[in-house]
Amino acid sequence: MINLKQFEVWFITGSQHLYGEETLQQVARHSQVIAESLGRAQQIPVTVIFKPTVKTPDEIYRICVDASVSTNCIGIITWMHTFSPAKMWINGLKILQKPMLHLHTQFNRDIPWSDIDMDFMNLNQSAHGDREFGFMVSRMRMNRKVVVGYWKDPEVLEQINMWARAAAGWHDWQGARFVRFGDNMRQVAVTEGDKVEAEYKFGYSVNTHGVGDLVKIINEVADTDIDRLTKEYEAKYSVAEELKKGNARHASLRDAAKIELGLKFFLEHGNYKGFTDTFEDLHGMVQLPGIAAQRLMGAGYGFAGEGDWKTAALVRAMKTMGSGLPGGNSFMEDYTYHFDPDNQLVLGAHMLEICESIADGKPSCEIHALGIGGKADPVRLVFNGSAGPALNASMMDMGNRFRLLVNEVFAVAPVESLPKLPVARVLWRPYPEMKTGCAAWILAGGAHHTCYSQNLNAECLEDFAGMAGIEFVLIGKNTDIYQFKNELRWNEVYYQLNH
Repeated sequence: MINLKQFEVWFITGSQHLYGEETLQQVARHSQVIAESLGRAQQIPVTVIFKPTVKTPDEIYRICVDASVSTNCIGIITWMHTFSPAKMWINGLKILQKPMLHLHTQFNRDIPWSDIDMDFMNLNQSAHGDREFGFMVSRMRMNRKVVVGYWKDPEVLEQINMWARAAAGWHDWQGARFVRFGDNMRQVAVTEGDKVEAEYKFGYSVNTHGVGDLVKIINEVADTDIDRLTKEYEAKYSVAEELKKGNARHASLRDAAKIELGLKFFLEHGNYKGFTDTFEDLHGMVQLPGIAAQRLMGAGYGFAGEGDWKTAALVRAMKTMGSGLPGGNSFMEDYTYHFDPDNQLVLGAHMLEICESIADGKPSCEIHALGIGGKADPVRLVFNGSAGPALNASMMDMGNRFRLLVNEVFAVAPVESLPKLPVARVLWRPYPEMKTGCAAWILAGGAHHTCYSQNLNAECLEDFAGMAGIEFVLIGKNTDIYQFKNELRWNEVYYQLNH
């Protein structure tokens, strides 16, 4: 699990010298109370840092510089307690390099009807101070999140929570490294993309290593380490009898453990946060990494199959965002449909590599034949995914922009057992319903590879897309195909004009 408390969000309050020292002292006290309350809130996973009130253009500029260069600061929360003339913010906002949340709140929840006077009015001016600030940010065409409401309200805290998680995912991408073992699956379109533009736009790099570089590391793994890991498998999973020590296929379990240990060493020593591979390029490997990819995802690494680096990076970002929440995030693929008119479902799976973090119960460690790849039968974890609300997210390179597409879904328990399906799997109903959800996905150019999330919501991913400055498209409970087509057309015009 990634510790999000290591990340800081700075709470910055705007005011001015017009109101006198006594009022500014009250502003500072109130701001500190709010910042400390946010920092203690169980819903908010990051550390909230109170910063002194900014009252001049120079103070605003300096705090924006400091936030932009701070290693631990992942974003700022701004609030105008009094009226803060927004021209003071121009130079600071011009150089700000961190995500921003504008909290439109006020210190008091209620109007003190019997005591309110002009001193109170001069102090508590967020209702129009925040509008002045909001105009300037809009005038500068800056992406930000606006949260409205009393700062103790659970709904407000939840919105800040999801924004902070998105900011943590965005921060994690900056300078991140992802490795591709081999190239893309041949002739596949959607897993391709512009890696140079991605590094410029997202801050992470993607580079390829030949499979031989990995095989060399795998072949150097010590037998004692393999012994230790196979024992861990037997302690954690329901291991098939044929894979246990002394039985016919135990050597395959050792081969799988050897691959996992080699992969982990490669990733750690290369400072990589995720990887891809492809069954078309396994030269020198005994079997396709199955349980290795599943367990490394469970440890927080991003992964996607067939050279799909965009999805591998997205899986890592969403694992960072969801850290500490119940449920998990996993590489996923829409595999086949159940078109029963009374219970239409999608079965999501992959050849092998679905993350154990989404499992319902204890996974089974099994070995089965794989009809592609031309290698030995791979070891994998087999399980059903947990039921409940979830979503699928996909990142596509549309030529002139990246698009983040999200479909809200509801996962269900399998309607029948699947005794002959030897892979991890999830069944879900797409919103708003099967036909509209699938048609909208195809109209938007959604990929067959996704990141499936049990613990993030669409608002969090919309915040993330805003930080990245990319297109966000949602298929949800209220999606209408006619309006959805228009949205795609309007987006196309917008991005052509702003290319």
